[in-house]
Amino acid sequence: MDIKAIGMGLAFALMWSSAFTSARVIVEYAPPLSALALRFLISGLLGVLVAWILGQSARLSRTQWFGVVIFGICQNALYLGLNFVAMQTIPASLAAIIASTMPLLVALAGWLIFGNRVRPLGVAGLIAGVLGVVLIMGARLQGGIDVYGLILCVIGVISLTIATLAVLGASSGGNVLMIVGLQMLVGSAILWVPALTFEVWDVTWNWQLVVAFAYTTLVPGLAATLVWFLLVGRIGAVKASTFHFLNPFLGVAIAAVILSEEIGALDVLGVTIIAGGILAVQLSKQT
Repeated sequence: MDIKAIGMGLAFALMWSSAFTSARVIVEYAPPLSALALRFLISGLLGVLVAWILGQSARLSRTQWFGVVIFGICQNALYLGLNFVAMQTIPASLAAIIASTMPLLVALAGWLIFGNRVRPLGVAGLIAGVLGVVLIMGARLQGGIDVYGLILCVIGVISLTIATLAVLGASSGGNVLMIVGLQMLVGSAILWVPALTFEVWDVTWNWQLVVAFAYTTLVPGLAATLVWFLLVGRIGAVKASTFHFLNPFLGVAIAAVILSEEIGALDVLGVTIIAGGILAVQLSKQT
């Protein structure tokens, strides 16, 4: 792994982790699904426009179109849609912790569903990850966390796992920025259905909402997704996923600094265990 790949991985982890904090601000002042659908519409159109200017084509292979649709549905519509709704009632730090278990779920799915061999270090990492999640969830449930929001986040991370399993096929063959824009438009199209059906456009306009929406649209939305696709194409999905071990730390830290969310000792311990588990799982795949 070269210096450029390391820099891309660190940038992705920081941008991805910050999305939970900016999303928490957005849902304070705007309906979650409508805001997310609008965000994807803007990000998607920008991505497609820039890709077209750069000479990229929307003539994708069947494998790429499959990846675009699956990624758009599972990550953008389901994972982020459920998380935006959930963050009306749960802290951004908890949503970040749950989402950060995705590499563990990918490894577990590979083991149980696809029959992939898991080395002892990987098994230890999976066990550690489960223990870390149990530790955090136990502490949060005792503290009165909203169970409905928690369930939505769990369903969301399962959807993110499916999207991650599909991303390699979508990122192969070039036209990366065009693919990023198209999968965002897929997510937007799907999200508008429940948004227009169930939500009322009741927005409290202020600078916090404007800044959070602009940041979420351009940085975690467009830039982070583009960097992730490029990183996977450069070093492969397995090595790229190693950077996810930073997400529990960064997600909790950013929420604590920006939103002043309280972080307990069990949260810190659980996050450390989960991060160690993620790192162990990823390193076991490289040995």
